Amino acid sequence: MTMTARKSPQTSSIDLAAHLDALDWPQITAELDAQGCAVLKNLLTPDHCRAIAGLYPDDTQFRSRIVMGRHGFGRGEYKYFSYPLPDLIAQLRPALYAHLQAVANRWNEAMGIDIRYPTTHAAFLRRCHEAGQARPTPLLLQYEAGDYNCLHQDLYGEHVFPIQVAILLSEPGRDFTGGEFVLTEQRPRMQSRAEVVPLAQGDAVAFAVHHRPVQGTRGTYRVNMRHGVSRIRSGQRHTLGVIFHDAK
Repeated sequence: MTMTARKSPQTSSIDLAAHLDALDWPQITAELDAQGCAVLKNLLTPDHCRAIAGLYPDDTQFRSRIVMGRHGFGRGEYKYFSYPLPDLIAQLRPALYAHLQAVANRWNEAMGIDIRYPTTHAAFLRRCHEAGQARPTPLLLQYEAGDYNCLHQDLYGEHVFPIQVAILLSEPGRDFTGGEFVLTEQRPRMQSRAEVVPLAQGDAVAFAVHHRPVQGTRGTYRVNMRHGVSRIRSGQRHTLGVIFHDAK
C-alpha cells in the first residue's frame, strides 16, 4: 500500500510544521491536561478549509461513506479518505502527532498503562499496520440542518492513539448555525460533565479519544471521554477529523 500523498495544488502551499511550531504548546498542553481538550486557533486558512470541504463530492478521494442514521450514530454522513491522502492531510497527521506524542506517553504513564508511542507517526502507523490496522481513518464529515453526531469514541482496533483532532472547515453564523462540538467526561462516582467547545472556521480542537488521567485527592484516576456534535439549526457544516491510528 502506497503512503505517498495525493497531490492537491489548492492545499499544498502551507508550511504546516512551522505553523504548528509557532503555536503556544505549553498552553495547549495545560488545557489538554486540565480539560481533556484544547483549541488550536487558526490552524488552517479559510482557503484551505474551503478546498478540503470541496473534496466531499469527489468519491475518488475516499474509501467509504457512512450514513449515520443507518447505524444509530446520529444524523448526517461522513467519508473516510483513502490512501494516498491529500497533501495537506498527509502533512497534518505527522506534524500534529509530533506535538501530541509526549502528552500521550505522559498520560499513559500517569494512568499506569504500559503502552508508549514512538517519536514519529510513521513508526506508529507501522505498529498499526503490522497488527492488521491498515485502513486510513482521516475523515470528512458533512451535516445539514437537523443533523447531529451522537456521543462516541473513535477506537477502531487494538492500537489507539489517545488524542485526536477535529478541524472546523465551515464558518459559524454564515455557513451554518448550531452544531457545537461537545465533550462529556465521566468521573468515578460523579455525574457526567459536559464541555462545549466554540470553534471558528479553521480552528482545531485536540481532545481525548477514550480516557485521560485526572489528579484526585487519592491519586490519579482515569476519566472516560466521549465527543459529538449538537444539532445543526441551519445551513451546512463540514469538519475534518484527524485520527492518528488506522483501522482494522
